[in-house]
Amino acid sequence: MTSKVSIIILNWNGLDDTVGCLQSLKEITYKNYNIIVVDNGSKGNDAEILKSKFGEYIHIIENDRNYGFAGGCNIGIRYAMRNFEPDYILLLNNDTTVAPDFLSEMVNVAESDPSFGIAGAKIYFYHEPNKIQAIGGQINWRTGMTSMLGINEMDVGQFNEIRAVDWVVGCALLIKREVLQTIGLLYERYFAYFEEVEWCVRCSRAGYLVIHAPGARVWHKKRFSIDEISGLNMYYMTRNRFLFMVRNATVRQLSFFFVYFLFRHLPTFTAQSLYRYRSLKLLTNFYRGVFAGIRATAIMKWRKQ
Repeated sequence: MTSKVSIIILNWNGLDDTVGCLQSLKEITYKNYNIIVVDNGSKGNDAEILKSKFGEYIHIIENDRNYGFAGGCNIGIRYAMRNFEPDYILLLNNDTTVAPDFLSEMVNVAESDPSFGIAGAKIYFYHEPNKIQAIGGQINWRTGMTSMLGINEMDVGQFNEIRAVDWVVGCALLIKREVLQTIGLLYERYFAYFEEVEWCVRCSRAGYLVIHAPGARVWHKKRFSIDEISGLNMYYMTRNRFLFMVRNATVRQLSFFFVYFLFRHLPTFTAQSLYRYRSLKLLTNFYRGVFAGIRATAIMKWRKQ
């Protein structure tokens, strides 16, 4: 019997994207799965429309407010573990479409080696379907910077092998039940950004590998333009970098990070915001994130997290 997978999809004012994602899931070849859509406090009647359109194909949880990516996913994970006892949990962004064999590929890779704990798909840009968005990521512990492997490369087969990575993108992340039970849920204080990076770090430190599943193809609509990251996205990305480092880095790594960030990254990014991007909004939210991150770091160290 094939392993059971619970797919968690978070919807927040993204009805059209969620419908497209669910329609693509209806075409997959893997059979032993269920879908939990967590409506994260959408303003409209998204949940009711999804119920009427997809019926028993999905299970809907309606949150009273937006709990963020980490909080919303955790609500879905708890529901899945309590009601379905899945062998795997798959986090899937609502603004994705998937290849018919993507889930079969992910599960096959995950089950090919007991040391594999988290698997990530090969993510493509939705509007440029052969251009890679990420096959996983790396962490620079001296600077606190994360980078996505393969970004903006055309796929010519250069990433067709299973490989270990530091982290995988949370828009298509498969985690084994035993790993989830060992490392726990996503850290909800992040709200958005870095939660999957830390999850992967915790997975690795528990003795499991985080790997790229090359045959699992997913197309992601989100892009990374300055306009899209200049608002709250920039605030959370900046603030959460501090949270991530204070929670996961060594004292030596944290010291390097603060020196690098304050004396190299901060002035460089300030100049880029003013002279290259000409975006005061970008700079304002960056500085808001810096101050919030430093404050949160001080509080966490004082409370010992």
